Amino acid sequence: MGEFSIWHWLIVAAVVLLLFGPQKLPEIARNLGAGLREFKSAFTAGLHEEPKADAPAEK
Repeated sequence: MGEFSIWHWLIVAAVVLLLFGPQKLPEIARNLGAGLREFKSAFTAGLHEEPKADAPAEK
């Protein structure tokens, strides 16, 4: 089980096209992009937060 070839990606694209149809694909792509942007912003905001003062200190 190695890398995917171009044929694997073409088969996956054909199956996705058959399952969802050409009208639904732009909506799915928009929702996926919005979800990734939200995840990225939440993740980067969590990295820049200060630690909570009421958290117990480790000994």
